[in-house]
Amino acid sequence: MKYNYKAKRFYLLLMIALITALSSCKTEKIVPGSEAPKDIKGNWRVIKATRNGTDLTSIIDFSQFRINFTDKGYTLVNKLPFLVSKDGAFALDDPQYPFKITFTATGDKPVSTAFTYPIVNGKRQLSITFSPGCTNNSYVYVLEKAN
Repeated sequence: MKYNYKAKRFYLLLMIALITALSSCKTEKIVPGSEAPKDIKGNWRVIKATRNGTDLTSIIDFSQFRINFTDKGYTLVNKLPFLVSKDGAFALDDPQYPFKITFTATGDKPVSTAFTYPIVNGKRQLSITFSPGCTNNSYVYVLEKAN
């Protein structure tokens, strides 16, 4: 009788522990925080340029080229081969998570291209991929804010 009582008590404690363990396991829903819209306003300079994987920064002087983004417009300074040749307006496909930037030069049709906005070595960069004219040539300009 004493053995039966101990066995029942053991099974009861085991059941309580099992129920407690199962009821404590709840699925948590993690809600990602809202990310701030990307702000590209400012004066940007080319720090690296490639064409079809070949580095152009040692061949072409990009030091004077600048693109200045304002609230909805942009201006080009010391123009070089770029997606557009005139000043105008720009738009991001998604202000929080942009993957595409659209340039609309004054009097021209809008032109969209791939766009990334990484932080490299603690500094924000813009990476713009485009093919002006010949689709066999792909340019990548990596820009950084000018001081």
